Amino acid sequence: MNTKESLHALEETVSYYLEQLEGVSEEQLCRKPSDEEWSLGQVYIHLINATQFMSLRNIKLCREEALDATAVVGVKTDAGEAVFRNGGFPDAKISVPPSPQYTPLQPNGKEQLTSGLSNILQQMQEIEPMLQEIPPDVTAAHPRLGALNAKEWFNMVEMHFRHHVKQLHRLQSFVGIRAS
Repeated sequence: MNTKESLHALEETVSYYLEQLEGVSEEQLCRKPSDEEWSLGQVYIHLINATQFMSLRNIKLCREEALDATAVVGVKTDAGEAVFRNGGFPDAKISVPPSPQYTPLQPNGKEQLTSGLSNILQQMQEIEPMLQEIPPDVTAAHPRLGALNAKEWFNMVEMHFRHHVKQLHRLQSFVGIRAS
């Protein structure tokens, strides 16, 4: 998928996430199925934080490295190759043990989530035209997928949002909301 298509798909997916927030109470937003699982709000916070502090940060890093001519060239892992070959993450539930470093905090309310998602879209729209200037051999490391270039980091945002839709639906069902 090229970056324009990826951005369009992300815009649609984020719109869907925003629609799903309508009619969700603050209590439903923070209710967890178990101590090991996340709430609806934590899924949103995870998506916002992962985009802000991982994907967008690494796109910026690739751009800076390209401008400074300090390109870091790396290799994708087999998992990374599979994700990009298949256009998305495997259809499997991935769980990481709860930890202060990884477990998202509960949101401060729906406004925080709406604002965070809108901010991400704005940044992605601003960054997309600049991606053509960043050489594809300039990479930044992903902990599981290996070396990704700026376009791959960009495309991964949409894949990541899409990957969490099933989790969103499971949690909506848990709190008594029918997905629209």
